[in-house]
Amino acid sequence: MVFLNLRQRSDSVQALVIATPGQVSKQMVKWVSGLADESIVLVQGLVRKSPELIKSTSMEDVEVHVSQIHLISGIDMRLPFSVEAGSRVDIDETSTNQAVFKLQSGIGDLFRQFLNNNGFLGIHTPKLQGAATESGASVFNVSYFKGNAFLAPSPQLAKQMAIAADFERVYEIGPVFHAEDANIHRYLTESMGVDLEMTIEEHYHEVVELLDCLFLSIFRGLKENYSHEISIVRKQFPAEEFKWREGPEGTLKLTFRQAIDIIVKDGMPKEILGDLNMENERRLGRLVKAKYDTDYFIVDKSPIEFRPFYTMPDPEDPTLSNSYDFFMRGEKVLSGAQRIHDPALLCEKMCSKGIDPESMKAYLDGFRMGSQEHRSDIDVPEGPQKIGSLSLYDDM
Repeated sequence: MVFLNLRQRSDSVQALVIATPGQVSKQMVKWVSGLADESIVLVQGLVRKSPELIKSTSMEDVEVHVSQIHLISGIDMRLPFSVEAGSRVDIDETSTNQAVFKLQSGIGDLFRQFLNNNGFLGIHTPKLQGAATESGASVFNVSYFKGNAFLAPSPQLAKQMAIAADFERVYEIGPVFHAEDANIHRYLTESMGVDLEMTIEEHYHEVVELLDCLFLSIFRGLKENYSHEISIVRKQFPAEEFKWREGPEGTLKLTFRQAIDIIVKDGMPKEILGDLNMENERRLGRLVKAKYDTDYFIVDKSPIEFRPFYTMPDPEDPTLSNSYDFFMRGEKVLSGAQRIHDPALLCEKMCSKGIDPESMKAYLDGFRMGSQEHRSDIDVPEGPQKIGSLSLYDDM
């Protein structure tokens, strides 16, 4: 008798090949026992209830009693490495990675479904830009014929121009590039980002509410439609269940100052706190989880000094900004803000950041020809990847 572990994509089932007179010969059983790992086979047999749960496969309560098996594609030799230590293709053949890819795809679908249902138009923007829209240290400079160009760290300027052209609500799911010389998951040089832009009727908080509904719909969609894939990943990487607040109390919303106060009360000296760095974000996440029992929360009103040049200052306190950040398990997964629409103020802010307004003339001209007074830009860096990872893992 030979046991097999049969896998197709993320699903697996145990199979038995038992010598049976007139059906399965001893030679066949011996031949099957010599098949190499990752051989591709075509199997025929009876599906039967297993006498006990099988923990090594995703289908735990059934097994296949094989009557015929054909080798479709074999391997010339035993693999000289374990699947876990193999190449990218070998790793992606595992059921866990198959499930991770399904979850990433599902998150992208949930993004599109919600945004399309709420009046957003999907667009595709240029990834080569004539000027650096962020600090020179964070963008890739590439040769472009007789001059230079920059890989877009986000489609923010193109989205703003789309809103100036009366598109009202746009989004893009596409590649973004950051020249971050770091070897941690927080900073990826290339990733898939989700970027949105929309007009605001009265106050930028209506954007915050819409985005909150977007995230809640993704969390619910994952739980309802991808529980099987989540269980596969959790089997290999056990983690606490991701928690968010439902019902009348709604999502936890903190101002930046309230978030800082929570960290200060935990013993961090206020004078050494500036913007929330990665360490303090995680610290805040742990403190919020302990106090409010939620892994998901929003921080509003960051200081204007920590935001890009196009961020609208708070009209009641110019040291603050009309901006917001969303957090999962103590990591920032979304950053957004109301954008400046006045070209004179934009020029002033560009100069203060060392950006030549002439290098972004086409961008500024879009506002000189008229633009919606209230607009908001939203950036979800590494969108499907990061949301999927933080939904699954509690220690990254």
